[in-house]
This record gives sequence, C-alpha cells and structure tokens, in this order.
Amino acid sequence: MNRFIQVVSIAVLLLGLWSCTPKGTTIEGTIKGAENLQVFVDEVAIGRASTVLSKADINATGKYSINFPEGLKPGIYNLRVGAKKVNLVLNGSEKVITVNGDLSTFQDYAIEIEGSSDSKLLADCARRIMERQMSANDVGTFVDTTKSPLVGAFLAYMALGNAGPYIATQQRALEKLQKADPNSEIAAAYAEYLSVIEQQYIAEQSSQVVQVGKPAPEIDLPSPSGKRMKLSDLKGKVVLLDFWASWCGPCRGENPNVVAVYNKYKDKGFTIFSVSLDGFDDRRTQGATPAQISEARERGKQAWVQAIQADNLTWPYHVSDLKHWGAAPAAIYGVQGIPRAFMINKEGLVVATEVRGAANIEAELLKHL
Repeated sequence: MNRFIQVVSIAVLLLGLWSCTPKGTTIEGTIKGAENLQVFVDEVAIGRASTVLSKADINATGKYSINFPEGLKPGIYNLRVGAKKVNLVLNGSEKVITVNGDLSTFQDYAIEIEGSSDSKLLADCARRIMERQMSANDVGTFVDTTKSPLVGAFLAYMALGNAGPYIATQQRALEKLQKADPNSEIAAAYAEYLSVIEQQYIAEQSSQVVQVGKPAPEIDLPSPSGKRMKLSDLKGKVVLLDFWASWCGPCRGENPNVVAVYNKYKDKGFTIFSVSLDGFDDRRTQGATPAQISEARERGKQAWVQAIQADNLTWPYHVSDLKHWGAAPAAIYGVQGIPRAFMINKEGLVVATEVRGAANIEAELLKHL
C-alpha cells in the first residue's frame, strides 16, 4: 500500500511540474524604465504594416511575460513598448525567449537576448550598423554568407531600405529566402516591396538630367587657393566625381573608402574631382548683410580646407562655389543628398550615377580603366 502511495505521489508531483511549464512560446524579461507600462508583440511583414498579436502589463519592477500557447511560426516580430521596439527573428522552435534592456536605449538594440540565436544575430548586426561599424558592403557580404536567410533578408531591408543602388543586394537576399522556403509569406511580401522600389528607382534614374552614357556636364569652379579647375580637363582619366561637405557626417565616414581606392589606382589612370557643398546658401540671405554672408562663406571655406587635410584627401582637384545647397553643380547633377558620387570614363561619359563604398567604387572603376 505504501508503495502505491509513493508512485501516485510521484506521478502527481511530475504532473504538477509539467503543468507549470509554459506551453508554446514565451517572451519574457525585464525592461528598466518601462515599469507599469505595457509591452506588445507584433507580427512584421516586410514593406507592410505590422499586426498586433498580444500585449501584457509590465510590473513595478520592469518584468513582463507574454505566452503564446500555440507557439509562434517562423517569422519576424516586434517587441514594442510605446514607439520603442526591437525586432526578433524566430525559426519556430523557440520555447522561452528572454529579452532584457533599458527603455532609454531599447531601440538601439542595447539589449540582452537568450533563447533565440537568430534574434541575437540580428540584434548584434543592427547594433553594429547604428554604431557605423557595418557598411552597406558589409551587409552585402553578410547576406551572401549567413546561414539564416531570414536574418539576411530582414537586415538588408532594415539597413538598405529603398536605396536604389543596393537593390541587387536585397534581390540576392530575397533569392536565398525563396530558396529556403518557396511558400514563405515573408518572401512574397519582400518580393512585392522590392518590385515597387525597383520601379521607383528606374523612374528616378530616367528623370535625371545626368544619365549613364551621356557626357558629364562641365564644372568650372575655384579650388581653395582660387585656381579655376574644369572637370573636362580630366578627359583621358577615369574620374570619380564626388559631392560632399565638411559638415556631412556620412560624407566624412565615406571618405576613407574614397581615399583607399584613390591611393590604389592614382597611378593607373584614375583620379577624383571633389565638389564641396560647404559655405552659405544664397537662397537664405534674407536679412543678412553682405559682410555677414562673406564671413559665413569664409567660415565654410576654412571648414572645407580643414576637412581636406584631416581626411587625407590628397588629390589636387577640390572645388566649390561655397554656396552650400545652392551650389550650381549640385543643381546640374540633380544632387539632393550627400555623399553622392558619379563615375566618368576616359571619354568624359557618365558610366555610373551613384557609387559608394570601396568595393563598389573599385568594381566600377575596373570596368573602365
């Protein structure tokens, strides 16, 4: 009889332990600074609005827990508090996912993730992108080498968005995603999104004044020393026409790439013609005296010269009319954002209207040397 009671007791204990184990998938953790708020989980479709799946209260110590008894299918999800969110990439096998962080840095992916290796990989890459440790070219390499097509696709989408010059990278990400799961709803949404941005990019390119295969419009402006320099004088060389400014953070971040390619090919028929958008915009001179405008332009010139030296831009062709966004070449070439670079062949014809990153610049250059 005692033996029977022991067996029953053990069975009851095991049943109790089993019943305390959450079924399906649970997302839990602690978010400091989010005490007594609510946390949401949304399903994400690339290029479409997210769908709220569930929500839970965050307690007075910042702890939260959301359980999905039926589990969560493979896909992309938001873990969101108000407008601040991080993305999770799930493969469908996860049981308990722990996400800890601080609400003030939540959307910077300054978080700790356990229980989802793909989500952890995405967070690491997203953090590197935000810290400018991962370039668009690095994203392309990641897409080509990652063992998780879903992470690769979503990272490409996050990092490259609707940037026309990098559509090819996103298309490679899509192909890997489709190969992994031909019936994927995410892949279908991604394909639809890429189709739209590709059409937009083609339309944008066709409306540009400066187009591939056409002569590069002349630029004739002074250098910092006052010497006039003409773009047409560089015929016979392959030229990277680079629009930038000392005040432009992304430009300064791109300069090491430009310098690397220049130093490698400067003795092989390649050079750079840099147009600075430093200075003062004539369209904003209302209320300013001629002396104030002159002083502002001089400050812009000094910043320009200092940036040339600081970034080791050692090629001789640096020009500017010191009119900021009112610069005549920017209007002629349709430049609405910088950095922006065009490749011009030895005959003076435009062969590329937007090249960035050392690998892309070098690849385009080698076609025309």
